[in-house]
Order: sequence, then C-alpha cells, then structure tokens
Amino acid sequence: MGLLTFSLNVTLDGCVDHQEGIADDETHAFFTRLMDKSGAMLWGRATYEMMESYWPAVARGDVEAPPALLEWALKLETKSKYVVSSTRADFPWTNSHHIAGDLLTGVQMLKDATPAGVLLGSGKLATELDRLDLIDEYIFLVHPRIAGHGPTLYQSGLPSTRRLALVSAKPLSNGAVAMHYRRALG
Repeated sequence: MGLLTFSLNVTLDGCVDHQEGIADDETHAFFTRLMDKSGAMLWGRATYEMMESYWPAVARGDVEAPPALLEWALKLETKSKYVVSSTRADFPWTNSHHIAGDLLTGVQMLKDATPAGVLLGSGKLATELDRLDLIDEYIFLVHPRIAGHGPTLYQSGLPSTRRLALVSAKPLSNGAVAMHYRRALG
C-alpha cells in the first residue's frame, strides 16, 4: 500500500490561492520531484479543471513556457491522474481516471493499488480525506508571504486536531520552506 501525501503551496497566513505563491523554476522543480516520486496524482474536480485548462496546452507546445514548466507539463501528461467528482464523469485528459461512489473505499483502493504513493493536490478534497483518516503525510511549500485573504488551508475545519511529526524542513533559495510531516502515532 502506498502513502497518500497531501502537498500544496501555502502562505504564512494559510492562504492556498494558487496565485499567491512564488512561481519560479525552483518551485516548479520541487513539485516535479514530488510528482516523480509518486505513482499517481489525486485531485478534486475543481483542481482537475484548473489543471486541464492549462497544462495539456503547455505539453503540446501551444503555450510557450520556460524549461521548468515544460518539464512539469510533459511529466504530468504521462502521470496517472485520479479525480474525485460527483458532478462530472468524463475526464478526457491523458491518463485521467474518475473515482466515483464511496470516497473512503475509492481512495483506499487507489492507495492499495499504488505502492509508489499518491500525491494529493486539492485543498477541499484534502479536508474530506483527512476527516476519513486517509492522509498519511503532508508536504507544504510555505511561502514567505502574508496574503490577507482566502481560501485558507482546512477552511471548513476538521473534527479534531491532527498531531504531526516533522520529517524534514528544507529552505529554498527563494525564501519558501518545504515542510514535510507524517501523521504522529498515538
């Protein structure tokens, strides 16, 4: 069974608006390495739609992009992508698969079938999966910014506090810090 790792950009005040982080080569290389280590990507419908509206065009060469973004786009094109949605069933982007029905069962089956692990990149979906105790690790790229607005991490709340154990903290040269945590036992 693979681990489910929730990874996202977040500002110091918890904002997870994708436009608030530092989008440079170092940041893209960080997430490309994370994706390389995982066996699959997992998103909610809204995140999938945001991603499919841009990255396939970059991979095809329809949108000019610097090398780090092109590398991400090309690798994302071949990566297995799983989407949780109750409102959409057709996901035509290459290697995209729908997880329908019971969320706990569907995501647990994905974890069981993906020994290299699953990389989760959707904030709202993460809240639901955390409520089901399915998230094993958290890797947040904390950006040196205070956004002063939302959406924020776990905005709709959790039923209890999650205790985490620090695995690593690695600063990037752009001032962001990669924080890697695992669920604490006990």
